[in-house]
Amino acid sequence: MASTLASRRTGRRLAADTGLLVAATAFALPLVWVILSSVDPQADLRVKAPDGLTLDNFDAVLKPDITFTPLLNSLILCGGGTLLTVVCAALAAYPLSRFRSRLNRPFLLTILFATSLPITAIMVPVYALFVQVDLIDTMQGTILFFAASQLPFAIWLMKNFMDGVPKELEEAAWTDGASPMQSLVRVVLPLMGPGVAVVTVFSFVMMWGNFFVPFMLLLTPDQMPASVSINEFFGNRGMVAYGQLAAFSVIYSTPVILLYVLVARRLGSGFALGGAVKG
Repeated sequence: MASTLASRRTGRRLAADTGLLVAATAFALPLVWVILSSVDPQADLRVKAPDGLTLDNFDAVLKPDITFTPLLNSLILCGGGTLLTVVCAALAAYPLSRFRSRLNRPFLLTILFATSLPITAIMVPVYALFVQVDLIDTMQGTILFFAASQLPFAIWLMKNFMDGVPKELEEAAWTDGASPMQSLVRVVLPLMGPGVAVVTVFSFVMMWGNFFVPFMLLLTPDQMPASVSINEFFGNRGMVAYGQLAAFSVIYSTPVILLYVLVARRLGSGFALGGAVKG
């Protein structure tokens, strides 16, 4: 009987490991293709060892109109939108976390509902509104919509992280004369560094890969971010140069990877509360 149970457990573990391996392979193959094709002079849609190594693909795309200007536009749009999202999320989450009200739960449920709305369903009225207020084809208008689209889930995340900071620390700051805003900036936010990092990374990544919003709200080619210019690169050059497309994808992914590396320590550090609250 014991050997039968052990064999069943082994079979289940093997099946689970096989399933995970298949899933990991499915996710890894596109990444492997991008890396290999970026240095392959004869790149195509197959995942294969390069026919020699070359940097010509990077030389072809490292041009101001193809890469540098779109990347700068992306950094301005996503950086500004992320900063605005994090600041507004912290200000909105603080009263939800610290003050009890009968409206807290309905408000949070409304926020949760807002996160499920498909962005394509609201783009038509948003476009009409932006035309009326003269924000169409402007970087600041696109930044505002980026922030507004990510704010509901950012508030939800920020509130959950903020609940983990003991309120006794703020009460001690209030006793010393600090205002609620001062306690938020000087006590709560420094102690919830991992939460702020999670919201920052999540917001930036979602904005960085967003194609539809800037495609609809921006009209001038010189203002288009990299998420849109990669589509232009793919579609308007006749036969697709897969090696150049892969090289552009590597460059396009670099800022997100660097951001994750910069905040990785904060993501795994946990809340630095040791010794802050004494029994």
